[in-house]
Amino acid sequence: MKNEYNMLREVKRLKSMRGYGTELVSIYVPAGFSLDAEIAKLRDEHSQSGNIKSKSTRQNVQGAIDKIIQYLRLFRITPKNGIAVFAGNISDNQSKSDIQLFSIEPPEPLGVNIYRCDSTFMLEPLEAIIDNKDTYCLVVMDGREATVATLRGAHIQVIHRLNSLAHAKVRKGGQSAQRFARGREESIREYSVRISDVVNELFARNDFKIRGVLVGGPGPAKEGFVKGNTLNYQIKILGVYDTGYTDEFGLQEIVEKADELLKEQEAAKERRVIERFMQERVRRGLAVYGYEETRKALEAKKVATLILGSELEVHRVTYKCSSCGTVLEATETGSSRQEKHTDGGRLDVIDVKDAIEGLVELAESTGAEIVFVSDESSYGKEFNMGYSGIGAILRYK
Repeated sequence: MKNEYNMLREVKRLKSMRGYGTELVSIYVPAGFSLDAEIAKLRDEHSQSGNIKSKSTRQNVQGAIDKIIQYLRLFRITPKNGIAVFAGNISDNQSKSDIQLFSIEPPEPLGVNIYRCDSTFMLEPLEAIIDNKDTYCLVVMDGREATVATLRGAHIQVIHRLNSLAHAKVRKGGQSAQRFARGREESIREYSVRISDVVNELFARNDFKIRGVLVGGPGPAKEGFVKGNTLNYQIKILGVYDTGYTDEFGLQEIVEKADELLKEQEAAKERRVIERFMQERVRRGLAVYGYEETRKALEAKKVATLILGSELEVHRVTYKCSSCGTVLEATETGSSRQEKHTDGGRLDVIDVKDAIEGLVELAESTGAEIVFVSDESSYGKEFNMGYSGIGAILRYK
């Protein structure tokens, strides 16, 4: 979660940057992709950019590409989840170039290979990873084959492929129609059980923290699987969809068709957490809010769920008084800063730390769940405005 929080913070910073014209270069190198091949592509883009009419834009684009090539040469192989690299002129002064490079190694595998040059950095693939952090199970099937996969964020991972052993519809000579029908029904039942065994094992391996199952496929086999009641009673089927395929194309189809349902699931989770927090606050029960109280509860290992505003910026600032030499710490939001000590001395900043990152580290070390809430829902707005975007549900007082 710390890596995810750091990525969220970095994406937010990159989103605020603008170039003069199409001078900001974004590249995505997926997991397992050859860095030599990527560098060769960038050299070609460097050559193509020589056709840009504006001299300053041409120099800035080529300078950004050169920086990215030099950076990629530092790696022996592509990082295990791939890498996103951004470079460009981010100077506030149009007459003076300031080409900076930023890179992000995502916590989940990148599945895209992209080069783009624009007035803003391309951040959509990273935002897709940030947007959805829950894991779902996907099953696409027909009467002959099935694919079981997981969906986390934008990443689909195939877990298992199965083939049906059911008899063909045309029976062989010498076999009675009734016996053939019974055998075929048994084979279909056995096929459903095999799929269920894979799904049940997947949920058990993840301590039943997977949110639910989305089932898809062409034909009626998927409905038969759902009605067969062969899944563990703790597993919830969230939706059944018609798809044209039972392979990776079918998995992509089911994700596209379930888009609204997945958004509703995320909103429902946020609502449940905040409602529980509010209930505990009303009865002065197992809830605290504010940076100091939440930090103390985390240090005492009392926190079950840490709740943070996704747009929150809080810093732990260390000052030193120029007059008496006193060192003091303060927690500050946004760009607020203290200037004077009580004795009138000037307060000089000697250290600034991300306070939210510190809370995330404490939560991870104690096994607390971490939930980020946005301003997009009324529940999120109420929490962020009324409780400064920091709170926790406790295990005990």
